[in-house]
Amino acid sequence: MATTVFSLKGKGIKLDTRADIEPHLKEVDPTALEEIHLEGNTIGVDASKALGEFISQAKNLKIANFADIFTGRLISEIPQALSAICDALIDKTSLVEINFSDNAFGGRSVDPIVPLLTKNRNFQILKLNNNGLGPAGGAVIAGALLESAKLSKAAGIKSNLRTVICGRNRLENGSALVWADAFAEHEGLVEVRMPQNGIRMEGIIELARGLSKNPRIEHLDFQDNAFTIGEDLSGIAAWSKALASWPELHTLNLSDVLLSAGGEVPQLLKTLVEGSNPKLKNLQLQNNNLETESFALLAGAITTTLKNISRLELQWNDAEEDDEHLETLSLSLKQRGGKLIATDEDEEEEEEEEDEEEKELKKEAPVVAEAIREEEKEPTKVEDDTSTDDLIAKLSQVKI
Repeated sequence: MATTVFSLKGKGIKLDTRADIEPHLKEVDPTALEEIHLEGNTIGVDASKALGEFISQAKNLKIANFADIFTGRLISEIPQALSAICDALIDKTSLVEINFSDNAFGGRSVDPIVPLLTKNRNFQILKLNNNGLGPAGGAVIAGALLESAKLSKAAGIKSNLRTVICGRNRLENGSALVWADAFAEHEGLVEVRMPQNGIRMEGIIELARGLSKNPRIEHLDFQDNAFTIGEDLSGIAAWSKALASWPELHTLNLSDVLLSAGGEVPQLLKTLVEGSNPKLKNLQLQNNNLETESFALLAGAITTTLKNISRLELQWNDAEEDDEHLETLSLSLKQRGGKLIATDEDEEEEEEEEDEEEKELKKEAPVVAEAIREEEKEPTKVEDDTSTDDLIAKLSQVKI
């Protein structure tokens, strides 16, 4: 049976020419291919052209993972190599996921992705994390997604886009408006993660507007962007209003976003406690100047409107030692199998638990493997069905 997955993930191979990559491709039937993973290698222009020709034959491709494939490449090489790969993906109606994370495109090298994002309206997941896009590059990507949504609407087709991951890209306010318009146009988003982008309050307000048009959202991550400026809390107000637009929301990461300017209880927290998002399971609010009044509010609702929360992260806020409300939160979460992470010690303890679990799994693996080997060695016992026949034969020989 032909393999459906082609992977060189993490091998660190330098593929400059056709001759470099063809030996890896010749063993794979592209017509059976569903996934390709080349993450962690470095691919030059000629090798990318050969790869593009190979991909063009893959009619059933679902996952295209090209994260971290241009390490050490000249900025002049990347657009040509990117074009060869992206152009080969345009006609893939089976495509579900595109991943170009950890490639240093910058704003100068994103144009080759535009035709793919605009013309292929089948993919559902786009991962562009840590690409150094900047405001200009971010606006180009968002503009392509916006155009795609408009083309789908013009054709009477609903957008297939469900997940956008675009963190650590310095998107800033310069691209936020285009992203907001793109999100508003797509309408069916389920997961949006844009942490560490230097987006300030004006951009955050626009993004709340765009995202509020997507009622199926389940996961939002805007960690390390700025929701307030000084005492201006307009960003918090915009997001507080938008929360009710996401009844399916189960994960919300708003750590390090300046939720509270001077220790006051944020309106956003009040809205959550009022029951805006009853399916919320994971809430991350680290480093937001929260004080005991905010913890008291959360503690008062942890068994009612916040009863489905199983993980709450509150590190690096202004908590007093032995805060009674944090103790209440910790106890309530523990009783239902959840966890409060409020201190560095909590975080370290969790890491130790994960290390122990990993060690136990490694211990169990050889034991299971040995048991399987022993089972394979054991001879299979076969019932002797001939005993009755032999007895009859012997009796027939007895002379009376």
